Amino acid sequence: MKQIIFHVDVNNAYLSWEAVYRLKHLGGSVDLREQICAVGGDSSKRHGIILAKSLPAKACGIQTGESLMEARQKCPGLLIVPPHYRLYSQCSNAFMEILREYTPDVEQYSIDEAFMDMSGTGQLWGEPHSTADAIRERIERELGFTVNIGISENKLLAKMASDFRKPNRTHTLFPEEIPRKMWPLPVTDLFFVGRSTFPKLRRLGISTIGDLAHTDRKLLRAHLKSYGEVIWNYANGWDTAMVESIAPANKGYGNSTTIAFDICGETPAAMVLLSLAETVGARMRRDAVKIEVVAVSIKYSDFSSCSHQRTLPASTNITNEIYHTALELFRETWDGITPIRHLGIHTGRVKDQPDCRQLHLADLDCSPLYREREPGFEKLELADTMADSIRARYGIDSLKRAVFVKQAAMVDHMSGGITRDKMDVDYSRETVL
Repeated sequence: MKQIIFHVDVNNAYLSWEAVYRLKHLGGSVDLREQICAVGGDSSKRHGIILAKSLPAKACGIQTGESLMEARQKCPGLLIVPPHYRLYSQCSNAFMEILREYTPDVEQYSIDEAFMDMSGTGQLWGEPHSTADAIRERIERELGFTVNIGISENKLLAKMASDFRKPNRTHTLFPEEIPRKMWPLPVTDLFFVGRSTFPKLRRLGISTIGDLAHTDRKLLRAHLKSYGEVIWNYANGWDTAMVESIAPANKGYGNSTTIAFDICGETPAAMVLLSLAETVGARMRRDAVKIEVVAVSIKYSDFSSCSHQRTLPASTNITNEIYHTALELFRETWDGITPIRHLGIHTGRVKDQPDCRQLHLADLDCSPLYREREPGFEKLELADTMADSIRARYGIDSLKRAVFVKQAAMVDHMSGGITRDKMDVDYSRETVL
């Protein structure tokens, strides 16, 4: 039986969802998708980048990921609307629910795209192209936004097909169509080929996907190692990945944040690290896992960056242990002078929680450094469990460490990822056209 895979991608997701919400729920009369408009962060909090843009804004040269300052230099009249992540999550859930009515094998690839294994559903829904058109039309009719759907025999080609002409289109890219539809495209359009790779490929005389597909694999491996063979397979349309309706387990947990002010001392840096450890630890305890590696990343005010990691003597998900390890790594890494704009905590070697904890000499260490820590990992585990339960029932602000109560204006007590000011938008302060 021939495998049939759909890749469904929302067109300009954040902007589309914002536009539909304003039109249908806030009484707006102007469709943001038709304006020179973008969804962007708050430059006053140093989150000022373009997250999504309309097609007219794209025509003006506006690019996702660039700063608001750069975007406004290109287009002084650019309309910027704030992100509303709670709305985006709701739209994404509604979108995924529709897809799951057509097949149980739906893999959510990101907030605005998904793969569907439609193999063997022909007798139920009809031939693939007409089924994809029906799904597209239903999403637009019921939810108000449009999607592109790519159809092929594997995930790679389906994703490539969905990136063809937009918006609101269905495209196919079966193996026999590769020479005509995919090989003439620039090599940077190939999945997994980034801008940093293009100069290396160009030096090898490779400018299109077809050039890459016809290059000797040994030459690619010599210059790009195993990565060269991976993109050669992709250029020839070969992919064996399956649609995974159950998300694989996390290989690591982490969080980072851009601080609204330059950090020039250890005390505010420690507060940021503690707030990140709170969110990282809570996520691990929610998933009933522990980690063995902690890493700290630092981005300075000049945008240079560095990181440092350490393997722990015992796996943990205790907030205090993660925090104190991160603080030690920070002290070993920071020069004590250069201002810091961004901090992150990342973890690795994830393991299911064991029933017991192997004692190590470090647990019995009586050095001054150890005395700074809260003794007794069992008590700390119980304290974290209690804190998680209280916050789950009464909200994350129902329980705070005293240091954050005293310095509430400096750092959110649970920071990183999507900040709370981005979760919701006060539309009374917004001009809804």
